[in-house]
Amino acid sequence: MPSLFNTLGIGYSGLNAAQAGVSVTSHNIANAETEGYSRQRIVTSTSSPIDGSPGSYGNGVNITEIVRIFDSFTHDRYVDASENKEYSSYMRSTMEELSTYFPDIDGVGVKSDLQNYFNMWQSLADTPDNSAIKMALAEDTKVLAQNISYTSEQVSNLQSGLNDQVKSYVDEVNSIARDIADLNKSIGLAESDGIANANDLRDKRNLLEQSLAKLIGADVFDHPISTNLTVNTNIAEPDGNYVIMVGGFNIVDGATYHPIGIDNDNASGSYELYFERQDKVTFPITDIKDGKIGALMELRGSEFDENGTPTNGVLQDTIRNLDEFAKGLIQSTNNTYAASSTTSMRSNELTVDENNALANYSELGFSTGSFNLVMYDIDGNEVASREIVIDTTTTMNDIETQVALNTDDNNDNNALNDIDDYLAFSYDNIHGIASISFNDTKFEAQGYRFSLVDNTSDGAASGSNFAGATGISRYFDGNDAKSIDLNLAIKDNPSEIRPFQENIPGNNTVALNMVQLQFERFDYALGSGSVNDTVYGYYDTLVTEVGSTTNAMISLDDTYTAQFSAIELEYQSISEVSIDEELTNLIKYQTAYGAASKVITTVDEMLNTLLGIKR
Repeated sequence: MPSLFNTLGIGYSGLNAAQAGVSVTSHNIANAETEGYSRQRIVTSTSSPIDGSPGSYGNGVNITEIVRIFDSFTHDRYVDASENKEYSSYMRSTMEELSTYFPDIDGVGVKSDLQNYFNMWQSLADTPDNSAIKMALAEDTKVLAQNISYTSEQVSNLQSGLNDQVKSYVDEVNSIARDIADLNKSIGLAESDGIANANDLRDKRNLLEQSLAKLIGADVFDHPISTNLTVNTNIAEPDGNYVIMVGGFNIVDGATYHPIGIDNDNASGSYELYFERQDKVTFPITDIKDGKIGALMELRGSEFDENGTPTNGVLQDTIRNLDEFAKGLIQSTNNTYAASSTTSMRSNELTVDENNALANYSELGFSTGSFNLVMYDIDGNEVASREIVIDTTTTMNDIETQVALNTDDNNDNNALNDIDDYLAFSYDNIHGIASISFNDTKFEAQGYRFSLVDNTSDGAASGSNFAGATGISRYFDGNDAKSIDLNLAIKDNPSEIRPFQENIPGNNTVALNMVQLQFERFDYALGSGSVNDTVYGYYDTLVTEVGSTTNAMISLDDTYTAQFSAIELEYQSISEVSIDEELTNLIKYQTAYGAASKVITTVDEMLNTLLGIKR
């Protein structure tokens, strides 16, 4: 039979267990509003019994451990929902901002400017000699060009802003990874005896995991998973080696972390991510699709060309589509405007080698076909014309040769009134300038003019596009959305606008052809392919793509928000502190403490009685 002192020990163990319960409950109440805190409970078990007659006698209670109420399955779902919510929320807000740059649905914006532009060309075609209309056309052209440039600049600035954020977010990721590695070290030390649980440290680590997931969607591996059956059969805790992976690379291995490298040592200043092995070999990190950085990468672009310019990304695609739209407008307009007769032509600065085939410069837009050089006298009569052919092997030198060729263009057996007698083509290979001018200044003095007329079929712009690709006689300066502008000479003097082909009063051929451009179909690059459409149709496609992506992101964010809210409630129902429940526990432990105290006072009285008998 156990002694009174043994019974006293039982009372003390109960007192100790109740006191520990009060302490743990107080800790829960104190941290009820602490972010990431998981409520804790004490786990108790009976002490080893004392053998006696007629059987074993209880020996009190032991405090086995203090555990947190935490379920890793629910936590993993919560982390996944957090990174999805952060991704969709960032995508949504950015796409909604991008959509504001294309207000065409409200009847304003580039499309409206484009309509005004073509309407003014129609007005000029109706009265081609009206200087006031020329001035109005110049103003509408400047507005159109400025709005295209401004839209492109806004998208580029948005992309640049996201690029700057990549740097700050990656720095934050590295800081969190370092903190997690330090926590792993502390957790290892705290739990080295195999008994203690570093509950508060694990809470801090889980909170950092959530922050990391929101930023970059990291994968955490902390397996195998064991279930603490003594507390709740539905609660599981990871128990194993700890690894965090980002983009296929480990950034945390236990107590060691490997920072993500980032630099912008390229022409565009775009930040690129990489992983550096211990042997200093680096690998680009491009496969990041979750969290805020995943959204940044999808928007800004994650893959780059040799100049550091993104080759993918929603914003880069938008910039590329705007450039394609502007390029199509510039080239088709300039190709048409070159038919207006003038006294000299000079191209943009080109990156073309005089001995290299023009077909090799696909980015400039040369096509296999031909154009005509046409000469007019002072009365606008055609006096000579020559077809210049561009095939897959034609170079700038070949064009010069064709222009200089001594042939009878007029079939009149007169060797002195052909194109080669009037005009000379030259290409400055150093500065990349192509020009066409008179052989002799007397021709200009005599009122002669010439034009470059692209050969087309079925009314569509399917000729050589030589004038459009080179800008040799241009209405628009520039070659993309950022640089598009009204030709400087016309901007300085709008009366220089030439609506005619032959320079005679009332001629409106070029102005009518300009009006017709809005109905012509051209090949535009779109994504990895191309589309054949009008200038309006392609712009509508561009705007629709932005709008569709925005709507998709809004729907996705609504879905992820609903999922996140549901999973968050489930997570909180398991781990979050309930003040009402803790107050109930406090009363329970207080009662247990009083009861254990009663046991001790009872034993004390029994001992006093026993000692009194001896006296």
